[in-house]
Amino acid sequence: MIQHFVAFQAMKDDILNQIEASRQVIINEKNKDDPFALVVDGKALEIALRNDIKDNFLQLAVTCASVICCRVSPKQKALITRLVKKYTGKMTLAIGDGANDVGMIQEADIGIGISGMEGMQAVMASDFSIPQFRFLERLLIVHGHWCYKRISKMILYFVYKNIVFGLTLFYYEMYSRFSGDVLYDGWYMVMFNLFLTSLPVISLGVLEQDVSSDICLQFPALYQQGQKGIFFSWKRIIGWMGNGILTSLVISILNVYVLSPSAFRKGGQVVDIAHLGLTTYTTIVWTVNCQIALIITHFTWIQHIFIWGSIFSWYIFLLFYGALPPEYSKREYKLLIEAVGPAPMYWIVVLLVVVISLLPYFIYMVIQRSFYPMDDHVIQEMKYGRKVVVDDEMWLREEKSSRKPTQIGFSARVDAKILYLKDQLHRKKMFIIKSIANSPIRRSISTNPLENRD
Repeated sequence: MIQHFVAFQAMKDDILNQIEASRQVIINEKNKDDPFALVVDGKALEIALRNDIKDNFLQLAVTCASVICCRVSPKQKALITRLVKKYTGKMTLAIGDGANDVGMIQEADIGIGISGMEGMQAVMASDFSIPQFRFLERLLIVHGHWCYKRISKMILYFVYKNIVFGLTLFYYEMYSRFSGDVLYDGWYMVMFNLFLTSLPVISLGVLEQDVSSDICLQFPALYQQGQKGIFFSWKRIIGWMGNGILTSLVISILNVYVLSPSAFRKGGQVVDIAHLGLTTYTTIVWTVNCQIALIITHFTWIQHIFIWGSIFSWYIFLLFYGALPPEYSKREYKLLIEAVGPAPMYWIVVLLVVVISLLPYFIYMVIQRSFYPMDDHVIQEMKYGRKVVVDDEMWLREEKSSRKPTQIGFSARVDAKILYLKDQLHRKKMFIIKSIANSPIRRSISTNPLENRD
């Protein structure tokens, strides 16, 4: 037992010395372009991941471009993934093809399983499944970029539309001095998130594409927008919340102060709570559906049907709901056909409020694209605005700037292959030179003609 402890302590000291020596090498040669790789086997990893050594080991590992762990157990794979995720605080991805990779895949933030000869255990435990490893590039650069933009837009828009809808109720309570009157009918509240605004959000989260797949592969720098958290940051969350608060203020104030002072119809009739509630609700339905049309960059016929069909279905609902007997429809009985629909003021107010509500975001979008464009904005202008052709100097410059030279992964394999071919070519060249130099013809030419004559 004492001998085992002494041996273990010696191995522990040896690993600490190696870690410190490797760190000094990295510090001394950090200005060079050559990356560093760390290779560790299972026995050394078992000691390196102990509580008193793991901080030094992880500090060395994250400074290297690549870390290769050979002959490790499934438990060690999961433990490495957990420690890297905890130590760096960054999102981790794990990819595997067998049952021994299940723990690592489940521990990572994103797990990818490869279906093949090793079975389907890794696939069943993963978030995404691919048939071959080479599809990882397209999964990350294309679908990873698309999913990040879709989910970010969908969540931010969902927050926006519910703020707009909810705050109008609060503003009316303040206007009525908290009398307890409800501005909207109960069925209006049920219809808002269930039918009138749900399908456009689904289409945004499923079909949105800021650029095509070919352009994503041409400009891999677009993937860095997700790594940097550009489209789902606190700045954007607060911005969309502010947009929702401003929109709800515009809708409430304009509807109340435009409709209240004047007659609503030719006979001098003024609006009551039913007229005001229906008009305000109509402007909300129009505004939030037109807002999602402004943030969508890739329109399909499905999205057109969902967006404009949601607005149209609101009027269909009013017709059917107003046709019910008064004991069911109550104050909404034939409200659209007899009271609101024939009044020009209703349609004027709806158009005016929708335009003014969307104007701040439209101005912001114009300013951003004109003076502070992002990478995808520039590419969209060049590709779809047809300002330049694909082989133009500006397009090539953007494509070149999006690809940075690296010594890791695919670039390293390409560079290694080029160096190997150059070395083989040089060897063949030297072999040919030596063959010519040692050939009998070369020797006969190089000899002195006088000596041959003698």
